Amino acid sequence: MAGIVIIGAGECGVRAAFTLREAGYKGEVTLIGEETHLPYERPPLSKAAVPVPKPIAEEERYAEAGIELRRGVRIVRIDPEKRHVVAHGGGALSYDRLLIATGARARVFPGMEAAWTLRSIEDAQAILAMLGPGRRLAVIGAGFIGLELAATARGLGARVTVLEAAGRPMARIVPAEIAAVFEARHRAEGVSFLFGAQVAEAGPDRLLLSDGRQIDADVVVAGVGAVPETRLAEDAGLAVDNGIVVNNRFLTTDPHIFAAGDCCSFPFRGTRVRLESWRASQDQGAHAARAMLGAQDAYLRTPWFWSDQYDLGLQVAGLPNPAGSFTRRNLAGGAFVLFQTDEDERLSSASGVGLGNAVARHISIAEKLIERETPVPSGALSDPEVNLKRFLRG
Repeated sequence: MAGIVIIGAGECGVRAAFTLREAGYKGEVTLIGEETHLPYERPPLSKAAVPVPKPIAEEERYAEAGIELRRGVRIVRIDPEKRHVVAHGGGALSYDRLLIATGARARVFPGMEAAWTLRSIEDAQAILAMLGPGRRLAVIGAGFIGLELAATARGLGARVTVLEAAGRPMARIVPAEIAAVFEARHRAEGVSFLFGAQVAEAGPDRLLLSDGRQIDADVVVAGVGAVPETRLAEDAGLAVDNGIVVNNRFLTTDPHIFAAGDCCSFPFRGTRVRLESWRASQDQGAHAARAMLGAQDAYLRTPWFWSDQYDLGLQVAGLPNPAGSFTRRNLAGGAFVLFQTDEDERLSSASGVGLGNAVARHISIAEKLIERETPVPSGALSDPEVNLKRFLRG
């Protein structure tokens, strides 16, 4: 008897599989992953000096939940008419409902093909094994992964140069005021930055810039974003637009196929977005699972991101507009949060930086305020004596 098949055994797919059981689903659940490892957490890959796979769930939990975990299996085709998926080497598996949770792959621009990318445990182990005192690392891209890897490499004693096409770090999502804190910290740790850098060619041990400059390195890593894994969906005739197009329940243009996580684009506050986030993958996997069982509620969770670099912690709730204006709230120990509101004073984003988890409580409250579209006066946001929880009660 056909049940529910999940393609992709990352954070999203695993969360969906367990949520199906928690919600009382008794049919077959098959979770398929290309890697031979037990499904593992991705965030530690750029943060750990000695990366080892951290399982999302221990192996016995899959068996206890009645989840069939198929590792080392690559799905090459989805047949929506017959409602089955075909694995590499042959063999078809039927489904009543299908969840595509294939995630994303590293983006590599022309000329960067020879550079390392960091998406798997094998990537992390290989890159970090080449780093140590005096070794030279060149990172293309000053986003979260690039900067986390830079911090890890400095901890190993490597010399680090970060090249970024934009004029500052983390320009896509992080406010300039917070990005400046991280840039200053990296510079204090000995990291060199080249902003406005256009890479013409990346070899295994050197970079050639479009202006003719050459950067020598022992290791070159490209961290310039990710591309959603949509080939299976496209070949199956599903709508794709910066990810597999889904509605607010993660249903695709096929009534039996859902998609969630990094591979999908979904409606959020009047626009269509795609998120690459550990938390979003979990939340979306759980929501898609319930939707496959008939739940009709719309996905409304507030986007949340985080990064740890040295002893600094960054947390972001919502989708900040870096070009917009912010209201700053200063906290103890030099930590601070930058809030954004819309024209009706409804909170739309909150970005915070501080030592460790110094901003966690404020960002957690902000998540709920954003989700509820709660108006908060700017004076209350800026005053550290005002407990923002009172607006949740109101």
